[in-house]
Amino acid sequence: MILPIQFKIRENPYYLRYLRSHSYWYKLLNRDSNNFRKFEEEVKKTYRLTKADKIENIFNTFETIEKIMQAFK
Repeated sequence: MILPIQFKIRENPYYLRYLRSHSYWYKLLNRDSNNFRKFEEEVKKTYRLTKADKIENIFNTFETIEKIMQAFK
């Protein structure tokens, strides 16, 4: 695995945790460093880190706050 990819993996705790639990990615990343984009996408989908997931979390937070405010009325 090339050095810049190793640094990216070690800097991001989600990447490191995912790689440890799905060890087949070691082989894929060692064979072809172009697989790193696929790896990133899979990590983001698994840990719900995509932009759509973040927007959904914001809306859920607002809904929760709205329900709490209605409960106090």
